[in-house]
Amino acid sequence: MTQRVLILATDGFEQSELMDPKANLEDAGIETTVVSLEEGKIKGWKDGNWGDSVTVDKTLDEVGSCAGYDALLLPGGQINPDVLRMNDRAIALVKDFNMAGKPIAAICHAPWLLAEADIVKNETVTAWPSIRTDLKNAGANVVDVEVAQSGNLITSRNPDDIPAFSDALIKRVKERVEEHA
Repeated sequence: MTQRVLILATDGFEQSELMDPKANLEDAGIETTVVSLEEGKIKGWKDGNWGDSVTVDKTLDEVGSCAGYDALLLPGGQINPDVLRMNDRAIALVKDFNMAGKPIAAICHAPWLLAEADIVKNETVTAWPSIRTDLKNAGANVVDVEVAQSGNLITSRNPDDIPAFSDALIKRVKERVEEHA
């Protein structure tokens, strides 16, 4: 059975935080689908400038729910999650994955979406330092570690954490598929 991870992003995603986990998932035999607000391409952010573009596989309207996906990946960057957290459909999708108990992996600034979806209360999470107060204010127990796993949430701080972040997500996806086989 093919495992599938939905990657939700828009312009301004931190390039390494989408590209590297995506490649790691695919190397592990997990299919990825890039979902965004509009069709076409979305542009990454790298070293303070616009980076490479990624093709959008489906729009948020086309996906609608978590059905058919085993996990959700939320890349960071400052621009990307700030735009997405203001989009009701994006937040509804995050809530849908959470209600289904499916893994949600968020790195850097992406845990903003978890706070906006009101799913971090009493969960242990980590993130980029500038949003940790936002997460505390949303009721989370915030820690400064490479990867925090709490319930179905997997969070990391920055691009240096990508190898451990990717490994944690891959492990959870494979475990989840085995549990439901």
